[in-house]
Amino acid sequence: MLVYGDAVRRETVAQKIGAVRHYLSEAASAEPWIAAHGLLVAALIEAGELAQGLADRAFEAHGRQDTPSDESGAAMSLTLALAEAVGLSWSERRICTEPAFAAIATIEASAKGGDLTVKLPEGFAHYALYPETYYEAARALAGRDLSVIGIRSIGTTLAGMVAAGAGAPCPKTVRPVGHPFDRTLALAEPLALPPGIEVAIVDEGPGLSGSSITAVAKELQAVGIARGRVHVFPSHANGPGPQASEAVRSFWEAAQLHLRTFDEAVVAGDERGLVSWVADLTGEPVGDLREITGGAWRGTRGWHGDHPPVHPWQEKRKFLLESRSGSWLLKFAGLGRIGLEKLARAEALAEAGFAPKPLGLRHGFIVERWHGDARPLDASGPERQRFLTHLGNYLGFRGRSFASDAATGASSQQLFDMLHVNAEEEFGPEPARQSTAWRPLLARLQAEVRRIETDNRLHAWEWLVLPDGRFLKADAVDHHAAHDLVGCQDIAWDIAGASIEFTLTAGERQDLISRIEQVGGFVVDRAQVRFATRCYPAFQLGYYREAAASTKDADEAGRLRAAAERYASYLSKLLASDAEPNAFPAGFEKKE
Repeated sequence: MLVYGDAVRRETVAQKIGAVRHYLSEAASAEPWIAAHGLLVAALIEAGELAQGLADRAFEAHGRQDTPSDESGAAMSLTLALAEAVGLSWSERRICTEPAFAAIATIEASAKGGDLTVKLPEGFAHYALYPETYYEAARALAGRDLSVIGIRSIGTTLAGMVAAGAGAPCPKTVRPVGHPFDRTLALAEPLALPPGIEVAIVDEGPGLSGSSITAVAKELQAVGIARGRVHVFPSHANGPGPQASEAVRSFWEAAQLHLRTFDEAVVAGDERGLVSWVADLTGEPVGDLREITGGAWRGTRGWHGDHPPVHPWQEKRKFLLESRSGSWLLKFAGLGRIGLEKLARAEALAEAGFAPKPLGLRHGFIVERWHGDARPLDASGPERQRFLTHLGNYLGFRGRSFASDAATGASSQQLFDMLHVNAEEEFGPEPARQSTAWRPLLARLQAEVRRIETDNRLHAWEWLVLPDGRFLKADAVDHHAAHDLVGCQDIAWDIAGASIEFTLTAGERQDLISRIEQVGGFVVDRAQVRFATRCYPAFQLGYYREAAASTKDADEAGRLRAAAERYASYLSKLLASDAEPNAFPAGFEKKE
């Protein structure tokens, strides 16, 4: 089923260099240390994206072959200079920015400018992949004659950290090509490596097949680098997934792995650990961190037996911390720019009274007070009408406050493709054909999308009710930027979500739309709502089917399958209605 997608954005070389300089300048004077360190990492990630974008631009210009260029080399040197600054800060708590500023001057002199296609580093955004862990793992190779090769995209930044940790020269990067489960390298010329050198391969994986890392290993073998001189820096020790070939599995069984985990480096609780990062905000801790990732949060909100379904590996890391000043939630929001943007969004939502108030951001973690006395929402009880009014206010505020550009979410065509593919996989070709009634309307829908940073997660269990009766939306800052294909959409997407999650009557949905229009100051496109009301359950169906297939917990799998069946039932009825005569009234292709 279609569920996931790669997030890319267009930026200019000047914008990327400006972002590096901005974060570097901020780091020079920031307090406390962890805030300054987080800004150094923000600069590092921007530099790594610049190097990735320039290398990929050269790759495309040379017939999709990796070819060295002066500007991508200068950007990689900048990435290494920042990786060394991050390593120094991490190991000695010392902020040193001068070498990185010098490297900025070099890249400005060599870069040609223009546009870049930058890919979201998913590990930094979603999975609490900290570059410092690669630095720590690489220190075991310090003093070796080592060459470092990073796999783009995120491997660009991580390769810089490995080179900094091992004291190696500036890394190379490569872009594997071909089928996702059978990658190969596309090099303009073979890798030039001196005899006797050792090589580090660096990436976020392995993923389902592990073929990207092994593609580099095969190339090394072809140029005479023995397997015993190859070191692999992955993000986990679980090996490749079920799509790995026997040859790939054989490679991984014998590979020299170098790994330092997030839990070892960040959660361990030493002077550089997560508890120390937030001490200036929370006060002195009175107990250990309690992790509530992977659905463990369900035990804190009064759900007994009827737990909401969760997709464990998709959940961001989150912890509870008890201190002398109260209870606190530490929630991973993303490193660098990603986390900073989410903090600003969280502050705006809290100021408007819709979400918990954040105290601050500490190197990827947003800190907010834990409302331990809150209870789950009962949207079918006596508070329903009051909640639906609040929901209209909330969505109207989002629609008014969080505009987004056209490149940040799936197009109408992509949503339609997802709808059709997921429907066909669930119901078969004949029922799925009913979705084709939407194809002639896609151009009109796409032309009139009013794209915002939608909530994308309006499920009842996402809402808290405080003892005084106020409603708060949990996790309101980033589901539009999740690891899926939906992204930012028209407010119609959230109206569709609300309609299905809360089983709104026709009158309740019209009242919700009217409230949104009143608060937001814009007109809701009813055609967009009708289209989204088909696409939303198709996406959720795929999401929960994929989640159920990926978990080994029988109880969790049962909850996930039940959720998928619910969305399948909605989607089946909606598609059947589209197949009826006169399902689309005259003029529907125009704005209703």
